[in-house]
Amino acid sequence: MEVDNIVTDPSLARALQISQSSRGQAIALLDLVSDSDTAPTPIQISKKQKLLVAYLAKLRGLHREAHVGSREAKAQTAEMRQEVDKLHLQLQNLYYEQRHLQGEITACETYDHKYMKLPLISVEEFLANHPEHADSDENTLMVARIDHEHGGRTELEEQRQTLLKKRAALVDGNKKRKTDLANLDKDLEKFIDAAKPIQKTFEKVI
Repeated sequence: MEVDNIVTDPSLARALQISQSSRGQAIALLDLVSDSDTAPTPIQISKKQKLLVAYLAKLRGLHREAHVGSREAKAQTAEMRQEVDKLHLQLQNLYYEQRHLQGEITACETYDHKYMKLPLISVEEFLANHPEHADSDENTLMVARIDHEHGGRTELEEQRQTLLKKRAALVDGNKKRKTDLANLDKDLEKFIDAAKPIQKTFEKVI
């Protein structure tokens, strides 16, 4: 592959062209000086040298420009690399955050919620009794069903407490009646014991 096809930057292509021209001029000068057949005049040699010096001066100038351009390109490349590294780090952080959030979402979706085990009435039955929730979304409907179940259980608990109080009152009443009956039995036994002499007297008279 030729160098001209590899180098595409205009300034470098110009430097390459001047370099080739300098090389050609140097070879021509050497050929002129080393030619044994015709002795070159000092003027001819001077012209060739001046042209070669001019080419070399242009080449040095282009070299400086290329060197400065190379440093600027390196600085820009380093700056862009830092920006790319920064963006890459941000992208990695977003990726890890995305994985974390996906894990949290999966954990929430697979969590064994206690409310899922509540013996709630069916959706159809609930909507039949509460048609105002017909257009509610799934979450709102679930909350309403749980509130309904809570209200029903609260009412049942109040009824249970009332019945417990009544039962306690009946138990106390039964205990009191048992005590009264026991006392009555004792009084009857005392009365019977006290009436035995009178009964014997009546038996003798009869």
